[in-house]
Amino acid sequence: MVTEQFSGSPEDADLRRADSLAREIFSDVANKWALLIIEALGEQTLRFTELRGEVEGVSHKMLTQNLRMLERNGLVERTVHPVVPPRVEYHLTEAGQALRVTIDGLCAWTHRHLGHIEASRGRFDTARQA
Repeated sequence: MVTEQFSGSPEDADLRRADSLAREIFSDVANKWALLIIEALGEQTLRFTELRGEVEGVSHKMLTQNLRMLERNGLVERTVHPVVPPRVEYHLTEAGQALRVTIDGLCAWTHRHLGHIEASRGRFDTARQA
């Protein structure tokens, strides 16, 4: 796997700067739908309706917007097959697969700490009500 290195200015990669390109990219991919879409695609190619079935609760509009954003950022590739009716498929690019490794780590962390977080929320909510 070949990973392209960032060749812009250090300011473009600084997440703390409001005008940073890195911050814009982070904002794009760190939303719940993008994370779930990337996780659902995994190593497979899916059609729009299949992907919508994999990502419970996503609306047609939100799935469309997020797929376009992921395609714009080079994380998802959209293939249109010239048949009637048109068949459109989506799969992760190499960059999308690399990001998926990080998302898999986030999912594992969530599963590992779910009980702790749930208990903490319960304590916090109880204390706030008192």
